[in-house]
Formats: sequence, structure tokens, C-alpha cells
Amino acid sequence: MKECNQCGKCCIKYGGGDLSATVQEIEMWALFNPEIYQYVKDDEIWFDPHTQLRLIVCPFLEIAPKKAPSHKTMYTCSIYLDKPEDCRQYPSLVSEMIRDECEMIEPKDINNQPKAQRKLNIIMLDSRS
Repeated sequence: MKECNQCGKCCIKYGGGDLSATVQEIEMWALFNPEIYQYVKDDEIWFDPHTQLRLIVCPFLEIAPKKAPSHKTMYTCSIYLDKPEDCRQYPSLVSEMIRDECEMIEPKDINNQPKAQRKLNIIMLDSRS
């Protein structure tokens, strides 16, 4: 399994209506991060603060500056330290990564998913509660 290359596939796929935030996260944003909280509506995330319509892409997903025009597009999260638990937990399963075409997956991971899952669990140890 490779290190994350910031391809953004997970954020693009799940950044619309497929994420949730805990009540505690929303309360913390309301108190300390109004720039995040403005995208919450009825305890759900991500909604346009002006139109109140659900966004199809996370408003905090940003394209990283390219070091050279020929380099691949990479993405960053502008609320990385305050991102929802759903984001912190991803990826949790190798099968999920395969389904989502995660670029961390290598052919050897597909051929030996139990071993790949053990490696993923180690990689994600700091992200999971």
C-alpha cells in the first residue's frame, strides 16, 4: 500500500451529501469556527451559506499549487485539523478503497486484502479514535 498522494478522490466522492458531523463537532464549529459552521444547516453538512442548497463538493477541498505545470493535480483540506470524524476515519476498509479507486491501493493489496487491511489499520492508527 502506498502513502496517500492527495489525489482527492475520497473528498470529491464523499464531500457532498455523504458525510456527517457529530453534534459535538457542530457545536465546536459554532463556538470556535464560524467559517466552518456557516456551511451547516439543520445539523447537516455541507450547505451553501447563501442559498442553503446542499453542495456537491466539500467547500474546504482545495487544489494544491502545482510545482510544475506537468505535475498531477493534488488536493488539500483547508480545515484539516477541524475536519469531521467521517473524514478522519476514511479509509477504514481495503474493500472500500478498492471500490473508490483509491490510489493508495496496489495490485498486491488486491491480491492479499487481509494483509493490506492490517497495513491500513497501522497507517490509520493516529486518525481513528
